[in-house]
Amino acid sequence: MDLEREAGAVDESVEIAIVASEGPIPEPYVGMEFDSEDAARKYYTDYARQVGFVVRVMQRRRSGIDGRTLARRLGCNKQGFSPNQKGKFGPEKKPRPSAREGCNATILVKMEKSGKWVVTRFVKDHNHPLVVTASGFSTAGDKDRKIEELMMELERQDQLCAGYREKLLSFMNNVEAETEELSEKIQVIVDNVRKVESEVQKHSRRR
Repeated sequence: MDLEREAGAVDESVEIAIVASEGPIPEPYVGMEFDSEDAARKYYTDYARQVGFVVRVMQRRRSGIDGRTLARRLGCNKQGFSPNQKGKFGPEKKPRPSAREGCNATILVKMEKSGKWVVTRFVKDHNHPLVVTASGFSTAGDKDRKIEELMMELERQDQLCAGYREKLLSFMNNVEAETEELSEKIQVIVDNVRKVESEVQKHSRRR
């Protein structure tokens, strides 16, 4: 599955930095399973820390029914190329330094019917030197930590929205069912009133 070609894929390129687990991190492989998307993301970020690059959270594919994330692509922060800094009116602007070098290192994880998240694609090779610093990251600082906080908050809000959407749909279904039941009761009352009126008319004619 390639999320770049998958319909409904959303690009959410954000660099993240997560505190690593203790001990060596094994290399990813197709078929590797995780209990959740967060677990898969943390694992790949710890792996990136160990190898010497920074993870960029990239596209995801969402359910058209409840908005849940069904698949996620993570990659090196040097993926892609920065667009030309050209103004709408006037000469091309002086380009700013870019960290992107067209690196293809990436990992795709997909949620299976069992609820497990499985690696469906893994590209290991980078087209740039890998740098492992004393802290374990090739870049560090408040910016990375803030991005991670915002990313976690975004995921939390997504889960809340999905829950609210489900409750709203349930409420609308209940209202529809109760409305139908009320309509049936009203129709029964109307039919009974008509029967009573008909009987009254019959008695009136006999007199």
